[in-house]
Amino acid sequence: MAKYEAKTKPTKVSVATFLKGVTDDERREDCQTFVRMMKQITKTEPKMWGPSIVGFGNYHYKYASGHEGDCFRTGFAPRKGDLTLYIVPGFDQYSELMAKLGKHKTSKSCLYIKRLADVDLKVLKTLVSEGHKYMRKKYR
Repeated sequence: MAKYEAKTKPTKVSVATFLKGVTDDERREDCQTFVRMMKQITKTEPKMWGPSIVGFGNYHYKYASGHEGDCFRTGFAPRKGDLTLYIVPGFDQYSELMAKLGKHKTSKSCLYIKRLADVDLKVLKTLVSEGHKYMRKKYR
């Protein structure tokens, strides 16, 4: 069996340079807000993971199948349609926060918002903080 190699890895690309390339002014400012917020929560500097994800912190995982790798603890990506936030533990345990957040969509561990103006920033900060705490505890 061939060894799996993750596509999303840290790169040497500057986060500032990447964010300067975000052409929509509001989206770029929202990204700068995310950087400030996530740096404060994680106490880590942002790094580019792959070509388009700004990640904070990292952890090593290993599944029962033997598959293992490294990933960021939390992060975001300015996608074409939405800003995508990666809340790695998912959202099941945060139903009260999610109900107060504002306009959003989710998948397993991704939170999709159109713009920061659509959500309660205080609730979003708490959600990111709680997700990061969970990851710190689970992956020491």
